[in-house]
Amino acid sequence: MSDKPILSLQDANILQGDHLVLHDVNIHIEEGQFVYLIGQTGSGKSSLLKTLYGDLPLKKGSGSIVGYDLHQLKEKDIPYLRRKIGVVFQDFQLLTDRTVHENLVFVLKATGWKDKKKIEKRINEVLSKVGMATKGHKMPHQISGGEQQRVAIARALLNDPELILADEPTGNLDPRTSEEIMILLSEICQSGRAILMATHDYSLILKFPFNTWKCEDGKVVETVQNTL
Repeated sequence: MSDKPILSLQDANILQGDHLVLHDVNIHIEEGQFVYLIGQTGSGKSSLLKTLYGDLPLKKGSGSIVGYDLHQLKEKDIPYLRRKIGVVFQDFQLLTDRTVHENLVFVLKATGWKDKKKIEKRINEVLSKVGMATKGHKMPHQISGGEQQRVAIARALLNDPELILADEPTGNLDPRTSEEIMILLSEICQSGRAILMATHDYSLILKFPFNTWKCEDGKVVETVQNTL
């Protein structure tokens, strides 16, 4: 186990263009920790996540994620950073013109994998892990929303990330399917990966209690279950 946190922000300001979204953010995530990020729409959850995966620059304060200094992050470093983290979106963001299997091949090739046997082995591993081993030949429109999110989680696991950033991963799913996705994410976390999950679904937080931070009034504060 490393002494260094997987993710750390100190006195960080989160900006969307010139607009200050969050100020003086101090958060830390250790290996294998599951943390919720809650708050109303527009409170800064997505902007914070975008800063963490390099979509928005960190201009003030300090921050590190999976060994990368966010304040010093250069454009050329971003693809390498994203190989060490997995990102899961609310709207799945699968390529609609190719099969589940082809979606995963595309990501592996884009991140430097060349050996066909290793590619096939890795795809089989991640699809099995998310319960989609028999669905590789399907097109995204041929599977349900919950199954598409399982594929998106498989995609996030391809490069064996230390941290998964999940932005409202259950936002487009019904309650039962949302619970199934939460069970899957909890299992992934128990295997040693850290997860930071933005959500506004408080019923899930009550059923699957983990550390919770709240974006509110331009700040991020740690909260407890009975203050949600």
